[in-house]
Amino acid sequence: MTFGTTVIADNKPSFLCKNQVITMNEYFDFLNADDIRIKGTRVGIETVLDDYLNAICPEEIAVRYPTLTLEQVYATITFYLHNRPKADRYLDRWRRYAEQAWQQQQQYPSPAIRRLRAIKEQRRTRGAAA
Repeated sequence: MTFGTTVIADNKPSFLCKNQVITMNEYFDFLNADDIRIKGTRVGIETVLDDYLNAICPEEIAVRYPTLTLEQVYATITFYLHNRPKADRYLDRWRRYAEQAWQQQQQYPSPAIRRLRAIKEQRRTRGAAA
């Protein structure tokens, strides 16, 4: 995925922040078109942006995800605001993928989930019989 960003002399995508050019590579690892992670973490930008789009303030997002700094949260939000149309498409693809994965897990649960569901059902029927 190519985001509409400024390209500076070293050909790295960037955005401006208070008259300072910040390269996105300082904050993000672009693993592939559908996997952008916050550098130094396993957190995808979709995690932060989902909270942000649900009206969670940046400070609360940083508290929810202790591996992230407030600066990283703000960088992710800035990235989103600077690239909104393409970032929205990224988020739409991510949501569709997450929904498909959830549906598949519901349809074909792992053996561990099947065992837990069986235990839950046994407890429910024992409780109803008592």
